[in-house]
Amino acid sequence: MIRVGIISPSEIAYRRFLPSLEKVNRDFVFHGVAIAEPNEWLGNATELCKEKIEQQLQQEREKANIFIDKYGGIIYDSYQSMVLSEDIDAVYIPLPPALHYKWAKLALENGKHVLLEKPSTTSLKDTDKLLAIASANGLALHENYMFMFHNQLDAINRILESGVIGEIRLYRISFGFPRRPCGDFRYNKQLGGGALFDAGGYTIKYASYLLGKGAKLVTANRNYISNFDVDIYGSATMINEKGDVAQLSFGMDNDYRCELEVWGSQGTFITNRVLTAPDGFIPTYTIKKDQNVETYNLPADDAFLKSIEWFKLCIDNEHIRKDNYEILHQQETCLLYTSPSPRDRG
Repeated sequence: MIRVGIISPSEIAYRRFLPSLEKVNRDFVFHGVAIAEPNEWLGNATELCKEKIEQQLQQEREKANIFIDKYGGIIYDSYQSMVLSEDIDAVYIPLPPALHYKWAKLALENGKHVLLEKPSTTSLKDTDKLLAIASANGLALHENYMFMFHNQLDAINRILESGVIGEIRLYRISFGFPRRPCGDFRYNKQLGGGALFDAGGYTIKYASYLLGKGAKLVTANRNYISNFDVDIYGSATMINEKGDVAQLSFGMDNDYRCELEVWGSQGTFITNRVLTAPDGFIPTYTIKKDQNVETYNLPADDAFLKSIEWFKLCIDNEHIRKDNYEILHQQETCLLYTSPSPRDRG
């Protein structure tokens, strides 16, 4: 059994990761959750008053106790103590992106397999360093774009390959959501926030999959609005060796949209929730041909569960593990292609 620790009692860890991990209890066992020491999460704690530090640590501990009450395990009083523990074989890191590199690096250097939330890091250089450490130590490093494991993707491929909309002329992938509450890490530059890293990564990942071999980013644009130091929305264009094109749009101060549109020579295919379908959700798709519109169901699935199962394959199988390294490198190469905006250069 692989003993798993979670670095930080985050919402996604409690709501999505642990329920899925329980379903693969033949392979994994939850061992514990780590809460941060002041300097691990808050940075320079001297800049905060003692009362504020104690308040945040108390909130973390209360959340960790909820984990333990429901799923068992123990609470580690620091991220480092978990990463260094001989009782842990693998760690799940659902921290803000800017914190991924530090803790993934330490975990890999101490013989732990690593499952990261996306993006893996905030620089290609850092991601490649993690891949080098993982490879040298024979360890799995998996970025959790879980939607890639949902069986609706195979169903969509079969529909498009059937020729029902004719020859494909254009892919459009859109993912955006309304503004999150004040304090959300997505709007904090120091924590690796920004629409490209958050929503944009999904669209790039799926476009790379649809376009296949030779897919590359050729244009990208990040847009800012007043009072924010991160990009709030953006767009990009990708193309493959055959000249097939995908137009991408993303944002985190937008009307909600999570959509794939495929424009064909004889019709149009549209589906919703292609990037965010939760466990048990039944996605739908629409075929538009001339004036006729027909809607059908796609299969439900548990994509998080399948992502964890893939993580286990990466742990067990060297060939799969090395293939996964290349997949991760390719994703970060596309994601981090975007040239710094004038605001970033400053």
